[in-house]
Amino acid sequence: MELLVDSYGRRIKSMRISITDKCNFRCTYCMPAEGLPWLRKAEILSYEEILRIARVAVKMGVEQIRLTGGEPLVRRDLPDLVHQLHTIDGLRSLSLTTNGILLKQQAKALADGGLTRINVSLDSLIREKFAKLTRRDQIERVLEGLAELEKYPSIHPIKINAVAIRDYSEDEVLDFVRFARHKAYVMRWIEFMPLDADQIWRKEDILTGGEIKTIIEAAYGPLVPITTGDPSETARRYTFSDGIGEVGFINPVSEPFCANCDRIRLTADGQLRTCLFATEETDLRAILRSSDDDEVLAATIRQAVWHKELKHYIGDKRFKRANRSMSMIGG
Repeated sequence: MELLVDSYGRRIKSMRISITDKCNFRCTYCMPAEGLPWLRKAEILSYEEILRIARVAVKMGVEQIRLTGGEPLVRRDLPDLVHQLHTIDGLRSLSLTTNGILLKQQAKALADGGLTRINVSLDSLIREKFAKLTRRDQIERVLEGLAELEKYPSIHPIKINAVAIRDYSEDEVLDFVRFARHKAYVMRWIEFMPLDADQIWRKEDILTGGEIKTIIEAAYGPLVPITTGDPSETARRYTFSDGIGEVGFINPVSEPFCANCDRIRLTADGQLRTCLFATEETDLRAILRSSDDDEVLAATIRQAVWHKELKHYIGDKRFKRANRSMSMIGG
């Protein structure tokens, strides 16, 4: 099949697939304390439908698939889906983003299924702060899940993602650095973005990657850049002068990387989004349930990708908030 390329010449190589909108956390920057109106079972794509889209996407040049939610580990039989995705010829990377609360129970099955990479969201190492932010007093279960992951070296690297929020994150930056250097996790900070269901995001709440880097370098000296030559990589990666540990900064607000974006997203209810902040979606579920012709599905995906947005415009007067919260879109 013809490769996926948008009208700006960006080749699409990465797809994030949300398998559920449900989550067992209620993070303040993501959703209200009472949760959100969840999708009905009939509205959510079946694993067979997800696999069909994934196979078609890989034939069109998608090389990386990341499974997201909501919280993907709350959906039954996830390791079975991982195993079936792992067998797709041409797929180079299969990863997962999770809050980690169910990892202790599922890490082995995910490794056996063929998962190759994982991101664990962890915004605080302090029990009280963690409980206040997530509205769940469960940090010990997350840490136990991370420890369990270390038993399965086929899942590598283990990345920890923390949302960077001003007046919340600064005092734990060095704690996270020490934690990652001791455990050999890759520590990454993601700038706070306007994707919260309560729409309380303010630009003043952003703690930039540059500011966090300054905090680290004041304690450890100049960081050493890690370069891969991949212009579509979202994180600015660094190691330390002694070579122990890696940190990264994902700066979509202060240093947008839209010009090299190679990603598309599939929501749990089968809507294709060509930008995290898209205000329009393409209904692939309707195609899946009305036609067995993969060429029709491919043509629909290709048409949507051709109209992929140039940039997200955060901080610009042209910016429009996404029409769903992060938990509905897929992390």
